[in-house]
Amino acid sequence: MLSKVEQYYLDKSGKKLIYAPTEKIPIIQVDNFPELGKLTALRFLEWVQANPGGVISLPTGKTPEHFIRWVSYFVKNWDTPEAKEQLAKHGINSELKPDLFSLRFVQIDEFYPIDSFQHNSFYYYIHKYYFSHLPLDPAKALFINVNTIGTAENLPLGTIFPEKKVDLSLRTRWASTRIERLQKETIEKVDQFCTEYEQKIREMGGIGFFLGGIGPDGHIGFNVQGSDHYSTTRLIETNYETQAAAASDLGGIEIARNRLVITIGLDTITHNPNATSIIIAAGEAKSRIVRDSIESPMTNKYPATVLQRLKNSRFYLTHGAALRLLERRFADIQHEEPMEQLSIERAIVNLSLEKNKPFLEMTVEDYKSDKFGKLILKKTGKSAEEINNFIQGQMIQRFHKGLEPVENKVILHTAPHHDDIMLGYLPYINHLVRVPTNKHVFATLTSGFTAVTNAYMLELMTDLRQQMEIEEFTSRFSKRYFDPEFTEGRNKDVNLYLDGCAAHSKTMKREATSRRLLRNIIDIYEEDSLVYLKDRVDELINYFKTQYPGKKDIPHVQKLKGMLREWEEELVWGYFGFNNDSVLHLRLGFYQGEVFTENPTVSRDVLPVLQLLKNVKPDIVTVALDPEGSGPDTHYKVLQAVSEALKIYEDETGIKDIKVWGYRNVWYRFHPAEANMYIPVSLNSFAILENTFLNGYGSQKAASFPSWEVDGPFNRLAQRIQVEQYQTIRSLIGKNFFLKNESPRVRAAHGMIYLKELTMDEFYTKSTELKKLTENM
Repeated sequence: MLSKVEQYYLDKSGKKLIYAPTEKIPIIQVDNFPELGKLTALRFLEWVQANPGGVISLPTGKTPEHFIRWVSYFVKNWDTPEAKEQLAKHGINSELKPDLFSLRFVQIDEFYPIDSFQHNSFYYYIHKYYFSHLPLDPAKALFINVNTIGTAENLPLGTIFPEKKVDLSLRTRWASTRIERLQKETIEKVDQFCTEYEQKIREMGGIGFFLGGIGPDGHIGFNVQGSDHYSTTRLIETNYETQAAAASDLGGIEIARNRLVITIGLDTITHNPNATSIIIAAGEAKSRIVRDSIESPMTNKYPATVLQRLKNSRFYLTHGAALRLLERRFADIQHEEPMEQLSIERAIVNLSLEKNKPFLEMTVEDYKSDKFGKLILKKTGKSAEEINNFIQGQMIQRFHKGLEPVENKVILHTAPHHDDIMLGYLPYINHLVRVPTNKHVFATLTSGFTAVTNAYMLELMTDLRQQMEIEEFTSRFSKRYFDPEFTEGRNKDVNLYLDGCAAHSKTMKREATSRRLLRNIIDIYEEDSLVYLKDRVDELINYFKTQYPGKKDIPHVQKLKGMLREWEEELVWGYFGFNNDSVLHLRLGFYQGEVFTENPTVSRDVLPVLQLLKNVKPDIVTVALDPEGSGPDTHYKVLQAVSEALKIYEDETGIKDIKVWGYRNVWYRFHPAEANMYIPVSLNSFAILENTFLNGYGSQKAASFPSWEVDGPFNRLAQRIQVEQYQTIRSLIGKNFFLKNESPRVRAAHGMIYLKELTMDEFYTKSTELKKLTENM
C-alpha cells in the first residue's frame, strides 16, 4: 500500500509503481537528486508521525545530503506557512509534528579498527550530521562506538593492532604469540558485541524504517556482493569494490584493504516484516547495479534483492539511475512523439550488440524479436534496412569527423582534476599537438589536494630533507634559484625531471621534485632562510607521520598537496613541450575537501574562468561532460563554472562560434549514440598514455584512490575503456572497415575515444539540464 507522499510522487512521475514481472521491487522515480532527498525526507517524516518511538537506521556518506537538509528544514520550520503548504501539498498532516526525540536510532556500520572520534568514522558522521541537526535522542540510540567495545586486557587498539590489521583467521586457529593471543581475545570481544548488538535490535522488534544507498557492487551497509541473505551483525572483511569506494574516507586503498567493518546484516534489515526499507540512488553511474538489483530474482550476488522479502520495500530513483530499467525505458520511448533519433540509435546499437551482428546484417526478424526494435519499425514507418543504413552512415560520419585535421585553432583544455584531460583524450592530443598552427592551453580548475596521501607526502618530504644537507643543492639559494620571482626556475625544475625520465635516473627525478617542493614551501610559508626552512620541513615530516589518514588537512598542507598536483600536471604537458605559460592552475574556491561541497559562485568561481577565456581567446573549449550524479561532484561544478563564464564572455565579446568538446574518462562513458566524434587510438598512443601517466603523476602511480572497476592506476582503466569502445564500434560497423581501410591510422586502431562536439547554445542547454537534475533549479 502506498503512503500519501509516495502516491503524490508516483502520480507526478507518470510511471507505474512496478512493472511486473520484470521488476521485483516497487520504484518511485523523481527528476533530480535534491528532489530525491525531499521525497525521502517527507516519507520519513510521514512514517515517524505514524510510528512514534520507532526504530530507524539511516545512511552515511554523500547519499543522504539532501535528505538531511530537507528533514532539518521541515523540523525547524514546521509551523511556518511555507512549510505547512509544502506538507499539505504532499498529503502530510501539519497539525501533528513528528516526534523525532522518541525515535531509537541504529547505526548501520563502522570501520574496524578506528578511533570513533576521527572525522572519517561513521560514528563521528552520525553525530555531526544527524544528532547535531535533528532532535534525536542519543540516549535511545544504538551506536557502534569502537572506543567502547572493549579489548583484551583493556589495552589500546593501537597496541593490539599496531599496524591496524585484523587477522580473522585467529577466530579458528591457534594464537602462537602474545600479540596474537591479545588479538584473538579482542576479536572475540568484537564478535560478542555484534551478537549483543543484533539481539538489542531484535528486542526492539527490528528496524522499522531503513534508508540506505547502494554501492558499486550492490552492497547495502557493508553487506557486500555475495553476502548471505540471512546474515546478522558481524565483523567482516570487504571486497575490492567496497575498499575502493571507502579509500577516500580512509586516506587511501592501502588502508582500506586492511580495514575491516562491523555491519548489520541483511537479515537484520529485513527482520521486521512490516519495515519500510528504502534504497535511494541518483545518477546514470548507478543505473547498472540498480537494474541488476531490481530485475534479478533473489540472489546473494546482488544484496539488495533481499528486499523482495518486504512488502514495504522501495527503490527511490532519479531518472538517470532508472535509465537501464527495461520496462521504464520502453515506456519513455513509447511516449516520444516523434521518436527521438538518440532513442532510436541507442536501442538499435544495443540490439546489434545483443545479437552480435553488425548493423548491415540485422534483419527485420531481429527487429521484431525485440520490443524496442518492433516499436521503432512501427513508429518510424521505415524498414529495418533503411534504419540500418542510416545509423551505419551516422557512425562512419562521426568516425571521419574524428579524423578531420584541426588547424589554426586555439584550444583551451579544461579539467576538474589534474589527470582528467589525459585520461579522457590524450591520444587525440597526440595528433592535435603535431599541427604547429594550433595553440594549446591546459587549465586545471581545482587544486586536487584530496588525491595526495600523507604517506606519499612523507616520502617526498624525507627526500627533500636529505637534499637540504647536500651543498650542491643548497648552493642554489645564493643564486636566488628558489626566489618566487624567478619564474623560469619552474620550467627548469620540469626540464630536469624530464631529463631524468629520458636517462632513467631516479636521482635526477628526485632532485627535480625536491627543488619544486622546496620552491612551493618557500611560496606558502614566505621563508627564505635555509635554517628556518629545515625546521619547516621537519615540522611537515612530523605532521605527515602523526596525522591519521583521511583527516582533513590544515589549509597550508592542502595548498602544499595541491601544488604538488600542479607540479605533476606541468610534467605531463612538459612531455609535449609546453612550459608553465601554457599550463594554468585556477584553484577554484568551491573545492574545499568537505563531505558536502559548496556550489560555485560567480565572484569566487566564475570570474576566474571568465578571465581565463579573455586571456586565451579560444576557438575550442574542452570540458568534462558527465551525466547527472555520475562522476565526481567536482566535474559537475566545474562544468557549471565554465558554462556561466562562457555566457558572460559571449555577452561581452559577441563571440558565438566557440566549439565545446565534451569528454568523459574513467568515471562514466558515452553511449556510442551520444557521442558525435570517434577518434581512433593506436598501440603507440597507449604506450604514451602509460609512460606519461606513470612518470608524470607520481602521487597517482600507486593508485591510492582507484576506481572500483580496476585495481590499479587510472591509465589502465582509461585504456580498457578505450579498447572496449573500439571493439563496440568495430562490432557495429564491421571489422573489415578497419582491417581493409586505406588509411594506416585507421588500420592501426586498437582503441577509440568518444567526444561530443557542441555549439555554445547546445552546451548552455546541456548545462541547464544538468543543473535542473542536480540542483533542482
